[in-house]
Amino acid sequence: MEYPPPSRRALLRSGLTLAGLALVEGCSSSSSDSSGSSGGQQPSGSSAPTGENPSAPASTSTAAAATMPAESQPHTRTFMAWPALEEAWGDQLGGVRQDIAGLAQAIAGFEPVVLMARSDQADQARQMCGSSVEVIELTVDDLWARDTGPTFVLGPQGLSGVDLNFNGWGNKQTHANDSQVAQNLLAHYKIPRTQAPITGEGGGIEVDGEGTLMACESSWVNDNRNPGKSRDQIEAAFKDLFGVTKVVWVKGVAGQDITDCHIDALARFGSTGTVLLHRPGANTPPDVWSQASDQALQVLNSATDAKGRSLKVVQVPEPDFNLISGSGKNFLATYINYYVVNGGVIVPKFGDQSADANAAGIIQDQYPGRKVVQVSIDHIASGGGGIHCSTQQQPAVPNSSGS
Repeated sequence: MEYPPPSRRALLRSGLTLAGLALVEGCSSSSSDSSGSSGGQQPSGSSAPTGENPSAPASTSTAAAATMPAESQPHTRTFMAWPALEEAWGDQLGGVRQDIAGLAQAIAGFEPVVLMARSDQADQARQMCGSSVEVIELTVDDLWARDTGPTFVLGPQGLSGVDLNFNGWGNKQTHANDSQVAQNLLAHYKIPRTQAPITGEGGGIEVDGEGTLMACESSWVNDNRNPGKSRDQIEAAFKDLFGVTKVVWVKGVAGQDITDCHIDALARFGSTGTVLLHRPGANTPPDVWSQASDQALQVLNSATDAKGRSLKVVQVPEPDFNLISGSGKNFLATYINYYVVNGGVIVPKFGDQSADANAAGIIQDQYPGRKVVQVSIDHIASGGGGIHCSTQQQPAVPNSSGS
């Protein structure tokens, strides 16, 4: 099989022309109001083009009242994945594994970490990650647990996982094993599974835990994932799957990175009623990514959340690309792709000391009482991803260990 270059998200830096770069159309309003198995080696096989898995068992539906908690709510554990394929990462594979090991260790200082690895790579993962990280044998293709793993919800019946039918970001990358990760991981932990009626990725949604969800049209209202489905149909599925009553849509950018612009690299909910927004740095030339941020800023400035509150937008500038320690045309230098853990927040640092410190301060203000830890992830970022992309939280069930 031929693999694409080691890339997840090109940031559309300078040197790209605007010709042919499509900002997704069709978002005239800021939001839509509400109405009303075990681990180990798994068989290979590619998911259907729409992301529906014809061989999957019947879904175990979540209760109607099931909701996706905010990331800041308590976690039972964090799931991560060990990058498996040299064909995907080339000579960066060793470095990206070091980054994943370091990130797993940082998170393990706050909460349990479970790392999925192929059986023939599990011992290496254990050696590099150390005893603070649990490694289970479950076959993966790549490290992006946010997108390949289940998205968890809580309801009257407890914990369940939503399988969003991962299809390689619209069949852009091999995913024979990654398309099965959500199903296999839920089976391993005997957690009920809901197979979504839509196709997408966990990095494509952001919730505040109070009824509001943000998403980019470009990564959902897209024929490479949801052919023939309208934005209204996708929004209805969000409300059913994640227990939200308000969806705030921004346009995003289609066709210029492998994710078609995930919201978790652009905008995140911080403290109550607040959105942190990625913004271009002072020396960043105009490009399509900055235009997407401008459009999101306009939408968010006029949007309200599910409680009817106007959203407060806090801008988080990216670092100066002349000062960062990483490199590459696909380098993801956004601080927005942070991860909230029990008692802390794991934030990237890129080598621009002033910008790194500014971002840490902004994020600390949003999460008072939590310890902000900055981690270098240059190899992960060179592949177009970040800390949030590499992690998936299992929320704690109230009055239960959740194990």
